Amino acid sequence: MAHHSAASPLGTLVALGGGDDDGMLALLRDLLPDISVPVEIITVASRDDTRSGRAYVRALRELGCTGACHLRINENCPADAPDTLRRLRRAGLVFFSGGDQERITDFLQETEFLRVLRERYQQDADFIIAGTSAGAAVMPEYMVVQGYGWRALRKGGTQTSAGLGLVSELVIDQHFVERGRFGRLAHALLMHPTCLGVGLAEETGIIIRGGRYAEVFGDGVVMAVDGSELQESNLAQVRRGEPVSGQNFRVHLLVAGQQLDLASRTITAAGGK
Repeated sequence: MAHHSAASPLGTLVALGGGDDDGMLALLRDLLPDISVPVEIITVASRDDTRSGRAYVRALRELGCTGACHLRINENCPADAPDTLRRLRRAGLVFFSGGDQERITDFLQETEFLRVLRERYQQDADFIIAGTSAGAAVMPEYMVVQGYGWRALRKGGTQTSAGLGLVSELVIDQHFVERGRFGRLAHALLMHPTCLGVGLAEETGIIIRGGRYAEVFGDGVVMAVDGSELQESNLAQVRRGEPVSGQNFRVHLLVAGQQLDLASRTITAAGGK
């Protein structure tokens, strides 16, 4: 069963499965305690980070978020630059765009930036971290970085690596329904059986409050895959390229208005605890 520290985070995480994110941006505006607070948009996952950053700044400002700005982190703009850290410390919302999630961890792992991000998420009840697609997948302890089609269910065909570690014992996969990613998420749970897997369809996501309660939003389906009672995994016995097996996964399909308790792994109506 999932382990959660005694000190639950006070901040809020919002993760979207990709696709059209207009609905998510409107949701974020409504979650902000004041729409004038600084919003920092990080597009390091994208190779064309400048264009992506401008588009998000424009979209959020059109929604009334006057404090929306593009916070550049890339080969030429280190995460630990003094001005970047200053902006992080005063931001009300930090938003990670889509692209390649490994670029996010490449630039943020073992930085003061990530330490401050985690600290603010833990201690600031008004602080929001949000992400779409790669920006959602990077949030938990682990992230799936490889796994396609039938190869995802062969040993070695699915790969995971460390995410930003904002939520423990969780794996989030994006574009989940549209790209047929159940196989790779199940394989990831064979590798990390204490984790809960959450697959987000496009235009669909979760709002995690207190590090525990994940409320579904959007017009698609969220699939939760629980491996805590997994049995008979062959992962340790088979050779690379051979098919993997495991029994007793528990699978839930969730839609807007439902809430997943990440600790007890039970489902309630949104707002119920």
